[in-house]
Amino acid sequence: MANIKSQIKRNKQNEKRRVLNRTFRGRARTFITKSRKAILAGKEDEAVENVKVAIKALDKAAQKGVIHKNNAARRKSRLMKQLAAMQNKTA
Repeated sequence: MANIKSQIKRNKQNEKRRVLNRTFRGRARTFITKSRKAILAGKEDEAVENVKVAIKALDKAAQKGVIHKNNAARRKSRLMKQLAAMQNKTA
């Protein structure tokens, strides 16, 4: 445990930030998982909707600095690639 006042304050700030970051990261992961499950199940309408929500969550996380913007771009690209493959397969 810190004895220095500034370090005590910094620890409180870090904890608040950690909790906030966790919500944004967790939300993005949840929607990515839902999207992948819908894609694997072949539910096109549900998959398209879930991918849109996942992309929005990834953009928000990148905007907040929770994940790097290139990390978000890579994940979005992979999701879209999977969605396109599923759509081509069913068409």
